[in-house]
Amino acid sequence: MFIDTHAHLDFPEYKTEVSAVLGRAKEVGVGRILNPGVDFDTSKHALDIARRYPEVYAAAGFHPHCANDLDIESKGQLMALTNHEKVVAIGEIGLDYYYLKRSSKYSHYPTREEQIFCFEQMLDLALETGLPAIVHSREADADILAILKTYKNQIKGVIHCFSGDYDFAEKILDIGLAISVTGNITYKNPDLVDAIKKIPLGSMMIETDSPYLAPEPLRGKRNEPVYVVKVAKKIAEIKNIPLAQVEEETTKKAMKFFGIK
Repeated sequence: MFIDTHAHLDFPEYKTEVSAVLGRAKEVGVGRILNPGVDFDTSKHALDIARRYPEVYAAAGFHPHCANDLDIESKGQLMALTNHEKVVAIGEIGLDYYYLKRSSKYSHYPTREEQIFCFEQMLDLALETGLPAIVHSREADADILAILKTYKNQIKGVIHCFSGDYDFAEKILDIGLAISVTGNITYKNPDLVDAIKKIPLGSMMIETDSPYLAPEPLRGKRNEPVYVVKVAKKIAEIKNIPLAQVEEETTKKAMKFFGIK
């Protein structure tokens, strides 16, 4: 069995297709899927889907793009969602400076300071609930590391959609976090391939980040959990190990990490 540890089944790209998407995934051996939220409404929707489908689990959190939507009321509402047994993580949370470094048309995005405040609030929620954190890092690696170091040995966490080099991976592993990889490992990125070679398989999980980042040769098309097997195959190819070994170890890691059955 494979586990897709990050797929946004609640996003509008799937509309009424969730059952069909899950069916296609099941046909290739994808037996569990984790759906993270990006704000309160999507976190609630993720839980609704998880309650409807036994193979789906949910995470609740505020993405950095939604940092300004977090307030005392929404944090309390998010906390209430975590009481459900199918909410197994706090996520998707983190920092994303990509748009802050682009043109002024993105000036409405949360600032660095606003994102950091939200991220720390979400990490505190992970600490309070005892749930692992699913961390998004885009062009913010230095701040991500600095903040996570202050929580070392206090919370479990995973850097999702890892796209860095081995130097970043080594620092992440050193503070006790896991690494999750997606279809971007099939793109032309020598530094990422080198990192995958060196990261211990026991520290890795796999994901699609659906509907984004479809693996080659499907890049640019809508992604979905069925393609997480292609991610596993690419890891097997890079590491020169059997696909069955990647399946077994990433599934074992995900089940233990998130406490899913």
